[in-house]
Amino acid sequence: MRQIFLDTETTGLEAKLGHRIIEIGAVEMLDRRLTGSNFHHYLNPERLVESGALQVHGLTNDFLQDKQKFLAISNEFLEFISDSELIMHNAPFDSSFLNNELALAKLQSLENYCHSITDTLKMARKLHPGKRNNLDALCDRYQINNSKRVLHGALLDAQLLAEVYLAMTRGQESLAMEISLPKPNVNINVQDIKLVSLQANIEELNLHNEQLELINQESQGTCLWKRKDS
Repeated sequence: MRQIFLDTETTGLEAKLGHRIIEIGAVEMLDRRLTGSNFHHYLNPERLVESGALQVHGLTNDFLQDKQKFLAISNEFLEFISDSELIMHNAPFDSSFLNNELALAKLQSLENYCHSITDTLKMARKLHPGKRNNLDALCDRYQINNSKRVLHGALLDAQLLAEVYLAMTRGQESLAMEISLPKPNVNINVQDIKLVSLQANIEELNLHNEQLELINQESQGTCLWKRKDS
């Protein structure tokens, strides 16, 4: 199944307060390998960016002013995530904003387009209870280079999330492969097995005895095989 790692940047913290998405970044993975197929758009949110959010991602109102609105890229977005496992860090946050945008575009909710939604924050909390599990902390824990992450960026964060996911699930792919491999149908009746017994002829026995005699002479009578034969 296709896996899509997705991240968003927004004008503020809550969609229900009227905040909107200003950036969507997503990367595709097949068989635990990034395919190079990405989805990335900056969006005009039709409202101002809060100062607190600006400090996180650095996307200014002036920069976003001439960007497309979500409706213009909605079909491309839905085609990209269609029938995939959608993987997000703190999925309820991103899902709430995406569902808000879809509702404003008079489209169905996210769950109707993707196969399933996976929350890597929930996974990380189960693996590392009581520890910091934000993206930076996980990158440090799994020794993933996040030096380019000076500010939050949706596409970069989606790429980092894919690497974190691979690290968190390392070993599961071999287990899944082992489970999926068909077991051989082995039904052997021992009584049906015919044993082949090979016996030396007279010439071979004479050569064997001559060789043992030479070994016995060189070893001054300590050849074990010669003793056994005698």
